[in-house]
Amino acid sequence: MPHFVIVGAGECGARAAFLLREKGFEGEITLIGTEKIAPYERPPLSKGGSGDAPEPKFVATLERYQEQSIDLRLDATVTAIDAACKTISLADGQRLHYDKLLLATGATARSLPGVDGISRRIRMLRTHADAVALHTGLHPGRHIAIIGGGFIGLEFAATARLRGADVTVIEGLPRVLKRSVPEEIAEAIAERHRQEGASIRCGQSIQAVQEDADKIVVRLANGEIISADLLLVGIGALPNIALAAQAGLVIDNGIAVNERLETSIADIYAAGDCCSFPLALYGGRRVRLESWRNAQEQAHLAAANMLGEGAEISAVPWFWSDQYDLTLQIAGLADEATVHVRRDLDDGAFILFHLSADGRLLAASGIGRGNAIARDIRLAEMLIAARAHPDHNALAASTVKLKSLLAA
Repeated sequence: MPHFVIVGAGECGARAAFLLREKGFEGEITLIGTEKIAPYERPPLSKGGSGDAPEPKFVATLERYQEQSIDLRLDATVTAIDAACKTISLADGQRLHYDKLLLATGATARSLPGVDGISRRIRMLRTHADAVALHTGLHPGRHIAIIGGGFIGLEFAATARLRGADVTVIEGLPRVLKRSVPEEIAEAIAERHRQEGASIRCGQSIQAVQEDADKIVVRLANGEIISADLLLVGIGALPNIALAAQAGLVIDNGIAVNERLETSIADIYAAGDCCSFPLALYGGRRVRLESWRNAQEQAHLAAANMLGEGAEISAVPWFWSDQYDLTLQIAGLADEATVHVRRDLDDGAFILFHLSADGRLLAASGIGRGNAIARDIRLAEMLIAARAHPDHNALAASTVKLKSLLAA
């Protein structure tokens, strides 16, 4: 009986295991994760709102894994892959044979240079245990310093303010969300944080971080000293590639896979945050995406291709973030766009459409309260997938329905 092994029990790995069963695979499935709790969704970790630390949003109950005959091994670490013998070695000394292997090893929070690991007052946010540790420090009168003005840092800043803590966000680049969000939207988010009383310092590099029994002291290069009760380091994540590199797989900004999620060695696949892949929609450009939807979509694709379906990546990249009452959504990749068209919606919401020099829609970025932008972003996503060249005036006019452009 064939044995499929999945290393990495996050959103992607867990969903791939269940999808193999849904597609009729009757062989053995072993799902291996390093955490002590069952696979869960990560987006809620930084979005605790005004309540207590978020409870894990599990992908499935433990009983469901048993019902589907999925051998879920928690608190387990794979130490090596022998691709020639098609075996993996675990830290407890066990060796498992596989017929197909999926690496869904995810990513690890990037550490701050000069700061060793984490402590009671210095934290990162990647796991549920991290979230619990951080939330215990969110009280009125407490001061939380956050290094990094990306999605994780700003989402947690909003959570901290809603819990009554004082917040200072320190970003080394000239503005928040510099690498991922257009300036107009980034400024709208930054202004919302300021309205809620958060302090944002951009263009500031860190000279030193010191910790004592009572506080954290962050010294900026401009001489300013920020004293806080708790420090969150949120400066991005690195793909977990050590196991793949040891096995001899090609590494290129993550585990390099082709459009079918196949690695450089036969019968080994990779999916989710840990891998980079070519996007035909953008001329075969190789990208690595850290997003909830990408993890789900690649779980489907990995399961299909482990069963020989030969399916290829076709999805449009999509990201979202909730901060206070604002929702941000981005469809597509905007960094190669040269033309930008704005569509204003009700209640201050707006969408920016990003087009190439020849008029092709490459991406759409929107921000608004609640679901104000959701429908239009979804239609924009469909236009991007269709490689559409919509009229600029029609994009800008809120009276022109995007659905009509799709039909055209």
